[in-house]
Amino acid sequence: MYRLLIADDEALEREGIEWIVNRMMPDTFETIHAENGRMAIQKAEEHRPHIVMMDVRMPGIQGLEALKEIKAQNPQAKMVLITAYENFEYAKQAITLGVHEYLVKPAKREQIVAVLSRLVQELEEEQHKRDEELAVREQFFQLLPLAETEIALHLMSGHVNETETGHLADILQLPVDKGCSLVLGLSEVGDAKKKVYDAVKTAAHAAPKDGYGTVVSSLIHSHMALFLLGTRQTGDSALVEGARELGTRLADVLREQCGMAVPVGIGTVQNRAEGIKRSYYEAVFASRYDQEGGGICRFEDLVQTSGAGGTHAEKLINGSGDAGESAYVELAIRQIREEREQRTTNMLDRAVLYIRGRFQEELSLEDVAEHVHLNPYYFSKVFKQQTGETFIDYVTRLRIDKAKELMKDGRYSMKEVCYQVGYKDPNYFSRVFKKVTGLTPSDYRVQHQ
Repeated sequence: MYRLLIADDEALEREGIEWIVNRMMPDTFETIHAENGRMAIQKAEEHRPHIVMMDVRMPGIQGLEALKEIKAQNPQAKMVLITAYENFEYAKQAITLGVHEYLVKPAKREQIVAVLSRLVQELEEEQHKRDEELAVREQFFQLLPLAETEIALHLMSGHVNETETGHLADILQLPVDKGCSLVLGLSEVGDAKKKVYDAVKTAAHAAPKDGYGTVVSSLIHSHMALFLLGTRQTGDSALVEGARELGTRLADVLREQCGMAVPVGIGTVQNRAEGIKRSYYEAVFASRYDQEGGGICRFEDLVQTSGAGGTHAEKLINGSGDAGESAYVELAIRQIREEREQRTTNMLDRAVLYIRGRFQEELSLEDVAEHVHLNPYYFSKVFKQQTGETFIDYVTRLRIDKAKELMKDGRYSMKEVCYQVGYKDPNYFSRVFKKVTGLTPSDYRVQHQ
């Protein structure tokens, strides 16, 4: 029910409006009375009415002044001004206060009901809009962890698709113009996998940032990767210092919360997604260079150091290093791909199951994408890659196959078949059927009965 505040110094007027409302709009309003402006302000503060019907002239605080005060307290409230005579100045002042409804005494019951009905409709539309906005926000926040994991996998895997990576970065509102990687060498995690992941992700996102964003991967093989991503304007020194501070912070967190001495490797600052992937390889090597120490190791320092260390590191990044080190990176990449494929398969299975259960209804790509918690653009692309069909072609095929079954059955008219397979327009259904089968529905029925 909606709360309706009626403010009028004449009790008969208040009671008359309440009677009309209860009679003409039953079970719609909880009515609150106020006999002057001061009480109207107090009652509005106490009850937070959805609609206020205010008489202009009352003892003490006048109607317009009371409306102004109530509007300041409750901007969402709908205001109706009531006066014993038409007055252009009142109307002008009322408009500045957000009052769009104006009743002249004695108002007819049809006028009162019409005004209140319009306002109720506005309230319902506003509530529906708020519900939709909340649903979109909830879906967006559900999508963020998936998008973060996915962009990390893109930056870690062997083939970086700049367009797809950029789209994921847009979802996360992150740049990928430049960046660097950190890798945590987690040799023995065991049952503490979730605890370690949660500790790292919480600490990474809580860390202060100077013009860059942070992405955290899932725990892959025996390491976790983090990426510091910035714009072209982000200074390399800010990323270098940010990576060093974050690495130190994460090492401290894992030591204190998980009792682990974790080596942290840091790659160099690189441009674009392909370069950031190279930084990840550098960080993998640096994290394994001194596993016993459990400290921070920068790839740049290894390269600058004379001797075998720097040369070995460059060889690994260029694909000609030690077989054991290269095998480690390849194993991690393979596991990344396998995990990605499994997640894609699971998502696709859920999507197909959902489509097969609802293709006879009105069904959109956005509906299915929302069901599997993916961005529609990304879902559309993955669906086509995995099934070989666009979403529309897939649903159309299911519908036409079902239509063929129903027509062979012979119990349903063409119009009934059309509606049962999810189409609302028989003419459109006929065109789609002929495009897919080469026959009109009537011709098909004749040939298959």
